[in-house]
Amino acid sequence: MAEQQPQPQNSGQNRKKAFMIVAAVVAIGLTAGYFYNNYRTTHVSTDDAFVDGNIHTIAARVSGNVRTVAVVDNQRVKQGDVLVELDPADYRSKAEAARATLELQKATLRLAESELKRAKALYEQDVSSAERYDKAVSTAEISRAQVKLAEELLRQAELNLSYTRIMSPSDGFITKKSVQTGNQVKDGQPLMAVVELNNLYVVANYKETEMENIRPGMDVRITVDAYPGVTFKGQVDSIMAGTGVSFSLFPAENATGNYVKVVQRIPVKIVLAPGEDKDHILRIGMSVIPTVLVK
Repeated sequence: MAEQQPQPQNSGQNRKKAFMIVAAVVAIGLTAGYFYNNYRTTHVSTDDAFVDGNIHTIAARVSGNVRTVAVVDNQRVKQGDVLVELDPADYRSKAEAARATLELQKATLRLAESELKRAKALYEQDVSSAERYDKAVSTAEISRAQVKLAEELLRQAELNLSYTRIMSPSDGFITKKSVQTGNQVKDGQPLMAVVELNNLYVVANYKETEMENIRPGMDVRITVDAYPGVTFKGQVDSIMAGTGVSFSLFPAENATGNYVKVVQRIPVKIVLAPGEDKDHILRIGMSVIPTVLVK
């Protein structure tokens, strides 16, 4: 006896399952697309961003022989810490000479004023001539001018003496140290740099098509390539008044016949919230991804 062929009763169920799977995939895709599109309208990100900050170039303000170098590369320093000391002997001698000259000019002025007072009294009594009185007036005026000049020379000499102690202008870390004890340095010669880590910020280059809703004051979330999983909070500080290419060394020239439209990028300055980098793990030049919360 021939076997009965099984009825295709499961084919309808299979088609129903396949339809449900396709519908679920489509629904998931639409939902994901909706949330992704919504995320893009409320979160504007870029990976063309980096950490920046203040770098103070430390240079000698007077010439001299380096007596002491008090720091090494990557050392943390405080504002006012002595970094380098030059031999102050020559500048101390000049300051002392200027101080002695000032005292001499003051003594000369006192004598001239005394002579002027005497000449004035004699002139008013018609005992002395006007010529003698005028000469006394002129001598006193010259002495006053010489005192002012001596005071200025002393001030400059003392200032130059103070420049033999080179101090840190801010809290930060030493880098690019190029000076050693015993070196002869010149006025204006760079010696090292101090990188200020207390006021780091982010420069983010956003496409011009993404700038519509970005405004100063908006909150920002910042991730760092070097520290996966760590997020820093920040805020949009300002927006540059031009695209990055506008301030380049060789700005683009769109001459007739060779114009190709390129989406420009506008630098946005983002400051970190207070206390966000209290351990100073960020470094200038690090790559970051800032996300501006536009809504």
